[in-house]
Amino acid sequence: MSGSADPAAPHAGAPTGRLKKRREFLRAASRGKRAARPGLVLQAVAGEPGRVRLGFTVTKKVGNAVVRNRARRRLKEAARLTMPSLGAEGWDLVLIGRDATGSRPFAQLIEDLRGALKQAGVVR
Repeated sequence: MSGSADPAAPHAGAPTGRLKKRREFLRAASRGKRAARPGLVLQAVAGEPGRVRLGFTVTKKVGNAVVRNRARRRLKEAARLTMPSLGAEGWDLVLIGRDATGSRPFAQLIEDLRGALKQAGVVR
């Protein structure tokens, strides 16, 4: 799935892929940089140049399946709106939902994502 080919994407950016395998998530957790914000936790590790890959996860501590899926959808939408304009090429990013992800105002969730990307050194 390519973010730049998505007609709903607001900006054309780096090609976007997905992290799907457990080892990809573990690589980001063990070798990556970590930035925590009230609405999310970001794990970032250097990846394939010219490409950004995203993974999304929400643990059972956050709530039942309905709550977790809502949090995951909000993270995906925040990333879709934020990533193309920031140019975070060459990174594998894992966004981890927190208790506040589902209820936090969406504008603040986007600011959390931008702040976490800056804190982790993914963007300037």
